[in-house]
Amino acid sequence: MKYIGAHVSSEPTLATAPRQAAMLGATAFALNLVDPSKWRSPELSDTEADEFKAECALYGFTAAQILPHAGFVINPASPDARKLKLSELALADEMRRAARLGLSMVNFHPGASLKKITEDEAIALISQTINKVLASTDGVKAVIENTAGQGSNLGYTFEQIGRMIEGIEDRSRVGVCIDTAHAHAAGYDLSHSDGYDAMWADFEKHIGLKYLSGMHINDSAREASSRIDRHAPIGAGTIGEEVFRRLVADPRTDGIPLILETPDPALWQAEVAALKSWSGI
Repeated sequence: MKYIGAHVSSEPTLATAPRQAAMLGATAFALNLVDPSKWRSPELSDTEADEFKAECALYGFTAAQILPHAGFVINPASPDARKLKLSELALADEMRRAARLGLSMVNFHPGASLKKITEDEAIALISQTINKVLASTDGVKAVIENTAGQGSNLGYTFEQIGRMIEGIEDRSRVGVCIDTAHAHAAGYDLSHSDGYDAMWADFEKHIGLKYLSGMHINDSAREASSRIDRHAPIGAGTIGEEVFRRLVADPRTDGIPLILETPDPALWQAEVAALKSWSGI
């Protein structure tokens, strides 16, 4: 089964997200559970949680089809002790919110060294932070997203993510989300079939398919190996349409949320329809 959708708004309430996704013809969706630019958010009420779960049931969305995205302020590799603790607490809060909403995973960026610590030190901090978050929460999976490698961001190679996972104690509660635009910008040239095959081979070598928990389906406005994170509509960037046709028909992408984060919401309905058609739905 293919789960294809987009990152929809959680405004004015979380409960509006499932309906927005359904209106796109989506079979999956992503959303922010809190304001992604803030460290702390108001408590989630029982009413909010119940309304969200009821709307998901109404429109036929299960936890396997929903990939929440954690806040952008979170930096599990921060060399600043205060911000590292805030990042741990914020990610743990999002994991608990997900559990209360009946969700099973939270996607997050692994963080940046800010060029103040070494790569090895930053990767160790990421693993340590995830260990603390998992120890203070229950059930929900922490899903690491690959990055474009912009600035001092870690996780732009699957080898780096593999090292993060090696340092995690409860690996049953960790997963990986591949963002195609990030992978392309980081050096996995997806504009041709050889590059597509090479990406999967590297993922298998350093991580393993059992950890694949979702994908962000984005074309890239910048060229391969640019290390610049700029998304583009499907077929309108430097990746091109053909690899996306192959990706959504690939059995490796069965049963996980495939989420558009392309820059023009007005195109999402058509993009969802195209991806579903190419997948054989």
